[in-house]
Amino acid sequence: MLILVTGGAGYVGSHCVRGLSAAGHNVVVLDNLSRGHRQAVDARATLVVADLGNSAALETLLTQHRFDGVMHFAAFAEVNESVQHPLTYYRNNIAHTVALLDAMRRHEVRRFVFSSTCAVYGVPPRAPITEDMPKDPINPYGRTKLAIEWALADCAAAWGLGSTALRYFNAAGASSDGAIGEDHTPESHLIPRVLQVALGQADSIKIFGEDYPTPDGTCIRDYIHVEDLSDVHVRAIECQPASQFRAFNVGTGVGVSVRELIDAARRVTGHPIPATPAPRREGDPPALFADPARAMKEFNWKPRYIDITDTLKTAWNWHWKHPKGYA
Repeated sequence: MLILVTGGAGYVGSHCVRGLSAAGHNVVVLDNLSRGHRQAVDARATLVVADLGNSAALETLLTQHRFDGVMHFAAFAEVNESVQHPLTYYRNNIAHTVALLDAMRRHEVRRFVFSSTCAVYGVPPRAPITEDMPKDPINPYGRTKLAIEWALADCAAAWGLGSTALRYFNAAGASSDGAIGEDHTPESHLIPRVLQVALGQADSIKIFGEDYPTPDGTCIRDYIHVEDLSDVHVRAIECQPASQFRAFNVGTGVGVSVRELIDAARRVTGHPIPATPAPRREGDPPALFADPARAMKEFNWKPRYIDITDTLKTAWNWHWKHPKGYA
């Protein structure tokens, strides 16, 4: 197939581009490189540098190519930023996505895989989280993702769009060959921030809250390896039914506490990685981890990276070789 990947120069998107290329598909990447990296784009793919909000560029692209499907990653994904600048998120994550869907409708592209998030659940009543739990996002980021899921369901009924929303948890790790990895500015994700301490780029890592109702008092999260994410994205677009919207949780099903992650990083890096306590952050649920059974059954898929140590090894390999990221 010929697949358009929006945001394909970003962290998850670039790994999915590699996965698509490895599976024999042809890929065109659309990315404005504001938060992605040219160096992360697989050499087998074609990179078009343009903003998704540029309707003329999008129209030209869809006119020049007969795409079989679209994978959509071109969204902002920082919770705190979404709280401070909600309209930026509504414009980029909703308005631009609606424009993309409208262009797909006009050009009769009816296969779509959407990068969604567990943030659509807000603070769930229990864990593991299943797809049928209430959707009650607590920040603008989560609300923008849920709004697009609603739009996808409506498009399935209105004009036959076949779409899959993959609600993933904490994307983690780097490619197994160390070629591409995680590079955000500023960096807010826990694993790279922990590894920055091991690299001597920070004095310590803060633990936000040590009094949660969890075994060691710190938050529990589900870290899904980025290559496992790539695998399920490829499978989803390859078996997308027409005129149907589907949504799946994508995670390992294993919860890892902040303290457990830091201890594992100490073993992997051989660095003491000092940790300092800090107050809880507002809106941090005690435990978020997936029940991925539905995705595993639907796509005949199983995550390869279950042990957080194995995921950390790939991340450390990338950060140790690229201490300044792609720069």
